[in-house]
Amino acid sequence: MRADEVSRNNQAGWDRRVEEQDVWTRPVSPEAIARARQGDWSVGLTPHIPVPRDWFGQVEGRDILGLASGGGQQGPILAAAGARVTVFDASERQLSQDQAVAARDGLTLTTRQGFMHDLSVFADASFDLIFHPVSNCFAPDILPVWREAYRVLRPGGALLAGFMNPMVYVFDADAEDRGQLIVKHALPYADITHLPADELQRRIDRDHTVEFSHTLEAQIGGQLQAGFVLTHMFEDRDGGAPANLRSTYFPTCMATRAVKSPNT
Repeated sequence: MRADEVSRNNQAGWDRRVEEQDVWTRPVSPEAIARARQGDWSVGLTPHIPVPRDWFGQVEGRDILGLASGGGQQGPILAAAGARVTVFDASERQLSQDQAVAARDGLTLTTRQGFMHDLSVFADASFDLIFHPVSNCFAPDILPVWREAYRVLRPGGALLAGFMNPMVYVFDADAEDRGQLIVKHALPYADITHLPADELQRRIDRDHTVEFSHTLEAQIGGQLQAGFVLTHMFEDRDGGAPANLRSTYFPTCMATRAVKSPNT
C-alpha cells in the first residue's frame, strides 16, 4: 500500500469504528461537559492516566488544536473549560461526534478534516497548545507530523502527545488474542510490510485500519529534531486481558510534553 492508500484506508477505517462504537469514538456525557464548565475536568492522551493539569497552563481563552483527536471526547471538554478549540481529524465520522457534542451542549468548537502530517490549512503560529492523543501509529511517517506541529504553534506553545511503545509490535497479535505473548516481528514494524497479503486483508477486515510502530528515536528524537524541548513525560498501560496481555509486563504507551522556544 502506498502512503496515500494507507491514509485513505485508515480514514475509512475510523469511520467504521464510529459505527462500531469503538472506545475512542464515544462522546463525553453532558454531565462531564457541565463539570468542565465549572473547572472540574480531565482529558487523556493515553488510555488510563489523565494528563496532569499543569501540563496545560492556562486553558481559558487559549487557541488549542486537537490533532488527530476526533471522537467527541477531548475537544469538547477543553472547549467547555474555556478554550477556543479546533479539532482536526481524517475521519468525517469522528468529527461528527465532536459536532454533535457541541450542538447538544451549546459549545463553540471548530472541526477541520485532514491528515495529521499536513496542517497546511493553518497559518504559522496559529495555536497556543496542541493536544495529540495516541494516533500516530496510523501514519507511515511521523517526522512531518512533528514539523507541522512546531510550525503551527506559537512561540512558547506546548505539544502534548501520546504514542505507542514500539515494543507492543514485536508480538504476534493473533497469539495475543489467544492469551499468549509470542515474539514474532522485528522493529520497526508495519502491518503492510510484515504481514502476508492474506493476513493483512484479514487484519483490515477485522480492525479496519493498518498500524506502524515508530522508534523512540522518531517519536522523541523527532520532536527534538523539529525544534521542541521536552519538559515532561509519563508511561501508561492498556490494561485488560487477553487482548492487552502485554500490559501485564510493560507500559504500552507514553505521553510527552514538549515546548516551542519563546524566542523562535
